[in-house]
Amino acid sequence: MSEPDEVLDCRGQRCPLPVIALARRLPELPVGAVLRVLADDPAAAVDIPAWCRMRGQEFLGAVTGGSSYDVRRSR
Repeated sequence: MSEPDEVLDCRGQRCPLPVIALARRLPELPVGAVLRVLADDPAAAVDIPAWCRMRGQEFLGAVTGGSSYDVRRSR
């Protein structure tokens, strides 16, 4: 995967805080930008892709062993 446009460090935060942080930050980025969310809460592996589906954003996948997740702003 290529380098993201921005990194959001949510390590040490528990569900639902990483998804809340993602929901607040992504709209501030331009459409097409990639945000990498660093999250060590196991729930993030399910929550972040689910949030992307519900919000119409593009989940690009997990990187580095599943502790970070790339999301592209679609709209």
